[in-house]
Amino acid sequence: MKSIKELSTETKILDRLKNIPICLEMVKYLFADEELQEMQEYANNVSIRRLGFNDHGPVHMRQVVGNAIKMLNILHEAGIRTSLEIEEIGTFEDSMCAVILAGLMHDLGMAIGRQGHEEMSVLLAQPIIDRTLLHVFPDNLHRRVIIKSVATEAIIGHMSSRKIHSIEAGILLIADGCDMTKGRARIPMAINTTPKVGDIHKYSANAINRIGIHRGERKPIKIDIEMSGDVGFFQIEEVLLTKIDSSPSKEYVELYAGVAGQERKCYL
Repeated sequence: MKSIKELSTETKILDRLKNIPICLEMVKYLFADEELQEMQEYANNVSIRRLGFNDHGPVHMRQVVGNAIKMLNILHEAGIRTSLEIEEIGTFEDSMCAVILAGLMHDLGMAIGRQGHEEMSVLLAQPIIDRTLLHVFPDNLHRRVIIKSVATEAIIGHMSSRKIHSIEAGILLIADGCDMTKGRARIPMAINTTPKVGDIHKYSANAINRIGIHRGERKPIKIDIEMSGDVGFFQIEEVLLTKIDSSPSKEYVELYAGVAGQERKCYL
């Protein structure tokens, strides 16, 4: 059974796609896919209970999709075209479909382990991507091929360990980095109490109160982060900034962060 957080995040995603019927059909199909749900939940079990990492399951993957949809919509409204549009080989809707697929499957490889999990995610995601695209675009091989290719690039590039080249994959990379609030660290903080190497990631994420994604003032997308303590700067500088720096979409993002009640620091 899906959690309240999963369902509420799904509702937000559906609302953001209400004017893009083909993408709306795709997410409804994916949200109803029982195998995908089981894979997301098992990946989260391995991540949290076996390895002691933060949430990498259904809530996180939905949150990343929500972030990516919001960012792509902002770029679209600002008149900035995606890579598929620039290359005149696909539409904005195709780009949106690709980031949706990637967002909902980018961490499936955590079911196997942390090391190289992006490659494992690609392997596990392919059958689901294929059947989803066949359902949504049964008579359009061209769209199935380009969407699958961009989605695969986004999945395999979401850790900044491999060079990516499309705006779509770049947006997914940043969207993943933006899911680092205290809710994501809540379960591992509660069940893993023995100190160990890597705990700084949990403690820093636990200091992130809120991440806002809005239309920017100097650039199209503004990311605004509020923290409860300075330890949150670790998460921003070591995780989010690393992803933004590696993203082909970096030029479209401005980034602010600070402790609640204090002046924000401008990173980008």
